[in-house]
Amino acid sequence: MHAMRYTLLADGSSDAVLRYILNWLIERHTTACFEPQWADLRKLPKVPKTLTERIRVAVSLYPCDLLFVHRDAERESCEKRIAEIQQAVSDATSKPVVCVIPVRMQEAWLIFDEIAIRRAAGCPNGKMPLDLPDLSRIENEPDPKTLLHTLLRVASGYHGRRAKQFQPNVHTHRLGELITDFGPLRRLPAFQALESDLVHALRKIGCPALT
Repeated sequence: MHAMRYTLLADGSSDAVLRYILNWLIERHTTACFEPQWADLRKLPKVPKTLTERIRVAVSLYPCDLLFVHRDAERESCEKRIAEIQQAVSDATSKPVVCVIPVRMQEAWLIFDEIAIRRAAGCPNGKMPLDLPDLSRIENEPDPKTLLHTLLRVASGYHGRRAKQFQPNVHTHRLGELITDFGPLRRLPAFQALESDLVHALRKIGCPALT
């Protein structure tokens, strides 16, 4: 079987961290090797505006066997986001597509591994209390991005000028790299939906199942 490629089209640049979650999921379900690609459309002379345009350009510039389209649910229902993506996909490409729709924001899927958060913040042996929310309630957090950035700042142990210079977006990407087991997220309905859709898509494109 030839090497496969997937492309992630995300809402924003910080959402490229979703690649680590997708890689982990793919490795749980197939022996096929995938080359991940993040569709970075920011520096194009003419940045596509609509989701249909963005999908069309992403598939053209980043050819792939499987396309992931990410949209945070935020204040909308997952069903509405899925319908938006499916409509845009039908107008743009015939590629197999998996919808990636965290409730609220993707940062909610990174707030469960205290050890990794401390390592990502650069202070693995820190003792600062982090008080992570219970995973069962994480999708109810009103602003997971701000919460995660706050946790990383606290975990860094920095104060004063160094705290102001702290760049949480950089450390968020490092956090995605450091988490080795996203299995706890399987308790979350949105993550379960992603995994189910992924398994279906992998079978559709003929990827051998992991035995």
